Amino acid sequence: MNFGKKLGKLIEEKKITQKQLAAQLNLAPSTLSSYVQNTREPDFETLKRIAGYFNVSADYLLDIPMQDVDNQFESELLRMYRSMKPEYKMLFMEQGKVFIKMTDKKT
Repeated sequence: MNFGKKLGKLIEEKKITQKQLAAQLNLAPSTLSSYVQNTREPDFETLKRIAGYFNVSADYLLDIPMQDVDNQFESELLRMYRSMKPEYKMLFMEQGKVFIKMTDKKT
């Protein structure tokens, strides 16, 4: 997935508008729109601000694959967890515990 699609997905998951994100990052809305449309790329400082805002790595935004597939899954789980509201984090953890118990019973 390219940078623009990843950024668009993160914006959608956060339930904010491009205009709201642009204001948070001190960017012109047209600049952010061009990132989402993949017609322009951010500089390093802007990339760091975007990654920090969404609590993801620059590697994730740039679609740089990790060597280990398990690490990719862990990174995606961590990204999802960090993007949740506090009340959903607890539910997420409890569901994970249920899946672990189910796995233990099958082995």
